Amino acid sequence: MNKGELVTAIAKETGITKKDIEATIKALTAAVTKELQDGGKVQLPELGSFKVNERAERIVRNPRTGENMKSAACKVVKFTTAKALKEAVNVKKPAKKKKK
Repeated sequence: MNKGELVTAIAKETGITKKDIEATIKALTAAVTKELQDGGKVQLPELGSFKVNERAERIVRNPRTGENMKSAACKVVKFTTAKALKEAVNVKKPAKKKKK
């Protein structure tokens, strides 16, 4: 599902205009980005949480040449899935009966 499909699905579900939903998604993205830039954590109930982790400098291998190179230290965003979402995705559906 891409952004346009998400906007359409939310509009259909809520009755809110697509323009308002796009503005809301843009504001959500900006707020999450700002909080993560400031070193905070963002928790979305029943979805998961975003936080920033530090990645140390390390040696990596160039797959094309096989040469070892240094990868600079950086910050990476980590998303941890909420328990409710994990359970919802892993619900086992009953097996379909075969026709004779």
